[in-house]
Amino acid sequence: MTPPVELTAADLPLCCPMPKTPLWNQHPRVFLDVVQTGETMCPYCGTRYVLKGEAKGGH
Repeated sequence: MTPPVELTAADLPLCCPMPKTPLWNQHPRVFLDVVQTGETMCPYCGTRYVLKGEAKGGH
């Protein structure tokens, strides 16, 4: 099992695939809400994202 991708407030808003994902490995872009529960999973690829710390500002 692949470890989760750890995010900070600087990485928000969260979209999958992330901007640095290789082009060959991309699925349709989807925006994910990681602020509500502190973690989320992409419905396309199953990547799990975990928010470290708090989201600040308008996130």
